[in-house]
Amino acid sequence: MPHLESRTIAVQSHLRDQVADALRAALIAGELRPGVIYSAPTLAADLGVSATPVREAMLDLAREGLVEAVRNKGFRVTEMTERDLDEFTEIRTLIEVPTVGRVAATASAEQLESLRPLAQQIVTAAQEHDVLKYLEADHRFHLALLALAGNHHLVQVVADLRKRSRLFGLGSLNETGRLAASAREHIELLDLLAAGRGQDAENCMRRHLAHVRTLWADGRAEAERREPALRLGGR
Repeated sequence: MPHLESRTIAVQSHLRDQVADALRAALIAGELRPGVIYSAPTLAADLGVSATPVREAMLDLAREGLVEAVRNKGFRVTEMTERDLDEFTEIRTLIEVPTVGRVAATASAEQLESLRPLAQQIVTAAQEHDVLKYLEADHRFHLALLALAGNHHLVQVVADLRKRSRLFGLGSLNETGRLAASAREHIELLDLLAAGRGQDAENCMRRHLAHVRTLWADGRAEAERREPALRLGGR
């Protein structure tokens, strides 16, 4: 019987993670709107699951700062202001720009080249208009690059910042091909690092983060112009 209980817990945990991923995707696509309260039963019906894993997944998102619990009603998607966007960008710039300079001076050619497949995956995902694959590859690339500096805690801080500064409404921009330029900057950054051009690599990272800041704002504005319809699970 203990084996059966362990299996049940594992299945429940897996479903919770799947639901959380689906909700994050809905945030990115602009299907879950900032300021709107969503109930777990309503979301569960749309996803075709019970309310329990939805509540658990929403609690995970609450810990990431993406939603907040509203007593006896459900969960409200947190709103991100222009100041929030500026502050997230400022913090990431303070951390990631000088770290890239350190990586340029200390990382081996083999370490840098090991990141090239990820950089290419980002470009390919942008070309194929696959925003979820784009974000997954982008996430892995940036954290793996920072990890080359050897500071595990720094990587954790940036990972948390990336979660909180979700690209709300990015799906709408992806449809227009707006991600392509940002995607190519990953290849450029890697080429500069491989050439040992630390200052140029820092400038590239600074420009890239500013570009991402613009995508955040434009994605949010575009999503807000759309109908606030929830289309989870293709409904």
